[in-house]
Amino acid sequence: MQIILLEKVVNLGGLGDVVKVKDGYARNYLIPQGKAKRANAANLAEFEARRAELERVQAEKLAAAQELAAKLEGVTVEVARKAGMDGRLFGSVGNADIAEVLVAKGFDIDRSAIRMPEGPLKQVGETSLEVSLHADVLASITVVVAAEQ
Repeated sequence: MQIILLEKVVNLGGLGDVVKVKDGYARNYLIPQGKAKRANAANLAEFEARRAELERVQAEKLAAAQELAAKLEGVTVEVARKAGMDGRLFGSVGNADIAEVLVAKGFDIDRSAIRMPEGPLKQVGETSLEVSLHADVLASITVVVAAEQ
């Protein structure tokens, strides 16, 4: 299916690009999320009429993400969990747990923005993770998992 991207999508394209994607990806994700529209003559004309407005909105989102990244860079998040004598956790620390602590600290971060390439944390210790605030903006945070007393 041919679609017009209404914002930058990682590994797909930028604002205004006409790309071909699988039908299910377009119908189930891109179009309902407002990230794309079907590429037909009417939608292309509507896009060209709104292009300046969409570019302005994208620039505002990028500026807000960069500002949040500057505040978030280097933040340390501490999470306490029950652990055994060898330092292994009884359970794990996932991105929802980390997002909950960040929200408590005053950062409005969605759990899907926290990147955990090696999966949930299952050991006591310190780990560096990335938070994806925008397609072009990443911030590094440090997560300290401590054993509960």
